[in-house]
Amino acid sequence: MSQDDCIFCKIVAGEIPSRTVFEDDVAMAFLDANPLAPGHTLVVPKEHYETLSEVPEDTAAHVFGVLHRLNTAVQNAVDAPAANVAFNDGPAAGQEVPHVHGHIIPRFEDDGGSPVHAVAGERPDLSDEKLDEIAVEIQNTE
Repeated sequence: MSQDDCIFCKIVAGEIPSRTVFEDDVAMAFLDANPLAPGHTLVVPKEHYETLSEVPEDTAAHVFGVLHRLNTAVQNAVDAPAANVAFNDGPAAGQEVPHVHGHIIPRFEDDGGSPVHAVAGERPDLSDEKLDEIAVEIQNTE
């Protein structure tokens, strides 16, 4: 998807209205137009990046800093005792808009939601050897 077709780029450019709750030179945060809970907030880098691996480290750190600051504010605004904070990175992970965005989803007792552990379905049965192999592979590809 090109930047010209990206709904989040259009929001950042002011071409599409949003309920903006934070903005600086690097990032912007606004209420999700199709919220999963009251206060569901999206935090985006202003520059267009489709996946987390494309985001420069300093921008990623800044976006996470905004998520960190807003998490408490969002929870307080809707009187939520908790929140899920997450990124869907790529279509197989459920990313619907190909522009990196973090979610702050307020959570409430008995809201019917699930923990982030539920997003992957059944847990794989991995041997210690396979876990060791995966750990080494991750260390070698940083």
